[in-house]
Amino acid sequence: MRLARIIGPAILLMAAPAFAADTYTIDATHSEVGFRVRHLVSKVSGRFTKFTGTITVDTKDFSKSSVQVAIDASSVNTDDAARDKHLRSADFFDVEKFPAITFKSTAVKDLGNGRLEVTGDFTMHGITKTISFPITNFGAKPGMKPGTAVAGFGDGSLTINRQDYGVSYGKGLLGDDVQISLDVEATK
Repeated sequence: MRLARIIGPAILLMAAPAFAADTYTIDATHSEVGFRVRHLVSKVSGRFTKFTGTITVDTKDFSKSSVQVAIDASSVNTDDAARDKHLRSADFFDVEKFPAITFKSTAVKDLGNGRLEVTGDFTMHGITKTISFPITNFGAKPGMKPGTAVAGFGDGSLTINRQDYGVSYGKGLLGDDVQISLDVEATK
């Protein structure tokens, strides 16, 4: 699309301004990265309390959107100090050697009705695998501070096999499938 601007008797053609995607910073205070795993006959839940990331959203073409997240593995919290200490050890997350769990998107697909499928490289325990997960785009609205905006993404879930990432401690006592849930609020 071109715009015309009349300058005296001449007409100057200009390109229409491009609409830039909006970039948001994840607000860890209003977001949650949680997980559940079987322990013997029940399931134990936990979450990570420290993570950072950016989400770039192009509402005109979601395929141009992107996500990048870094989770502080030492922030694992299951509401049991002894278990959390064990999870930080070499038996599980080995936070001394692998301090971060990361995700960097490679594709975002619009599934319609606010649903997106995000695909990317997930790295945990030094091993990178491609994963995909659905998430709902709740849209954006004005933030609580003047001049800010917030965007919401939630109801995201996926299941990974911990063995795929070299976390094999407790075979038979702990399930291999780890259910991950995502709810994110981000600020522009």
